[in-house]
Amino acid sequence: MAEKQESATKTKYDVSIIRPQMRDADFKMRGEGFPPERLAAVRKGLRTLHTLELMAQTIYKFQLTRERNEVNRQLVAAMCNEMGHYQDFQIKLYEYGFRPSILRAAYWMVGFAFGFGSRMLGKKAMFRTGIWVESKAVHHYAELLETIDWDDETRRVVEKDQADEDGHINRWRAMLAKA
Repeated sequence: MAEKQESATKTKYDVSIIRPQMRDADFKMRGEGFPPERLAAVRKGLRTLHTLELMAQTIYKFQLTRERNEVNRQLVAAMCNEMGHYQDFQIKLYEYGFRPSILRAAYWMVGFAFGFGSRMLGKKAMFRTGIWVESKAVHHYAELLETIDWDDETRRVVEKDQADEDGHINRWRAMLAKA
């Protein structure tokens, strides 16, 4: 199912858009009238995605060096994209009346370890780390899209962010092949 979901997101969303524009009308209070089970699933899914995006942006931050090269340019773009995803899920959490997980600092630490550790091992390790982490993310997104009854707007955000993660995989694979 994950492969089917990946191919659907590849054609449906423009992954060259790093930070989609938002307008005042895009914000609304969500979840009114949802049964408690549905709200619990949405809360768990949003918290999961929020903390994983914190880890992803932290990985890219700590892979960056001071060099002025294409790898760092791509890392900055990927980091910005992940920061947007983090904001997407933080906004959705608050729209539903939820709060981020207090355990999210642990994901920052894991992101630091993966990012800094892979940077110390070299560019190939950085690309492999990116491919591995983003592949896990695409699979996790597919699972959450399949198992949670999202509202339509939130589902579109989750799908777009999943497509972005798939775009990161393609970018890191291409850079690994050149390295």
